[in-house]
Amino acid sequence: MVIIALDIGEVRCGVAKSDATGLIASTYTTLKYDHEDYETALDLMLDVIEEIKPDRIVIGFPKKLDNTIGAKGELSIAFKEALENEVDIPIELWDERFTTVMSNRMLIDANVSRKKRKQVVDKIAATFILQGYLDAKRNGITMEGNG
Repeated sequence: MVIIALDIGEVRCGVAKSDATGLIASTYTTLKYDHEDYETALDLMLDVIEEIKPDRIVIGFPKKLDNTIGAKGELSIAFKEALENEVDIPIELWDERFTTVMSNRMLIDANVSRKKRKQVVDKIAATFILQGYLDAKRNGITMEGNG
C-alpha cells in the first residue's frame, strides 16, 4: 500500500512517499507555485498523484498549540476537499505540528546552508508527517480531530 503525504504551504508543497509495505517514508519532491496560485498547486498535486498512483493521501494539518484551526489549517482542509473532488482515493488530514521545526533543526544540525534548507525543508516535513502517520497506524493509534 503506497501512501503519499503533502505538506502544503503558500508557495511550496512538500511530497513524501511510502514504500510498498507502508512502513518507511521517504522524500519525493517539492512542488513550487506562485504565491496563492492554488489552482496551479492543485494541478501539480494531481500530476504527482497520477505519477505515483497512491492508495491513500495524507495531508499535513497544522493546528495551533491550543488545538484550534488557523489559516494554514483551513488551507489544508480546502486542499483536501479540492482533491476529494478530483480523485477517488482516501484522503486524511494528519496533525503536523512541529514537523517544519523538526526538519529545520535536523538540517541545521547537519550544517546545511539556509539556501539549501529552503529547497528541501518542505519535502522533509512531508516525510516527518508521513512517517508519523505510518508509525501511528502500525501501532493502532488514531489522532482525534484528524481528517
